[in-house]
Amino acid sequence: MFRNACALVFIAAPGWAEPVTVAALGDSLTAGYGLPRAQGFVPQMQAWLDEAGAEVVLVNAGVSGDTTAGGLSRLDWTLTPDVDGLIVALGGNDYLRALDPAVSGRNLDAILSGAQARDLPALLIGIEAGANYGPEFQTAFNGMYRDLARTYDVPLIPDWFDALQAEGQDPSRLLQSDGVHPNAAGVSLIVAAMGPVLLDFVEGLEP
Repeated sequence: MFRNACALVFIAAPGWAEPVTVAALGDSLTAGYGLPRAQGFVPQMQAWLDEAGAEVVLVNAGVSGDTTAGGLSRLDWTLTPDVDGLIVALGGNDYLRALDPAVSGRNLDAILSGAQARDLPALLIGIEAGANYGPEFQTAFNGMYRDLARTYDVPLIPDWFDALQAEGQDPSRLLQSDGVHPNAAGVSLIVAAMGPVLLDFVEGLEP
C-alpha cells in the first residue's frame, strides 16, 4: 500500500508547474513606500497574478529614493541565478531631481543590456514627465523609455500613474499625503491596469 502511494506521487510530480521568478527593480513606488507591506505594489501584484492563475514569484527589489544609477549599481546582486525575468521601473527620482535624461537613459540602457546579456526577458515601466523642466527635458525624458523599448524589443508600460489619471478618477484621493506616492487604493488601480501586461510577460517566461 505504501509503495503504491509513493509511485503515484512520483508519477504526478513531473506534471506540477514550476513557478518563474521575476525581480521588480525599482524605487519607492515598487518598494511600497508609506504602506503596510501587504498593500504595496509587489504584494498586490502578486495577489492579482495568483488570482489569474500565474505560476510566478515576484521579488521586491525596490529601494526608496533610488535613481536609475542606483538601480544599475544593484543589478548584479538582484539578478541571482533563480531570476527568470526582470521588471525595470526606474526614473521617477531622476525626474524629481531634474537629472539629465541622457544620463538616465544610459543607465536604463545598461540595465537592459545587462539583462539581455544574461538572456533574461525584461519589461520596462516608465514615468511620464510634465513640462515643469521645459519641453526639451520632457521630450527627452519621455522618449527614452520608448526608444529603449524599441531597441531591446521589450514590452513597455509608458506611465506608472496612468491608471490614476483616467477619466473619472480623482488623483488626489488616490495618493498619500505627500502627493507623490499612491495609497493602497491607488496601488490597486495601478495593479489592475498593469496586471494584464505583466501576465502576458510572465506567461512567456521559462523557469
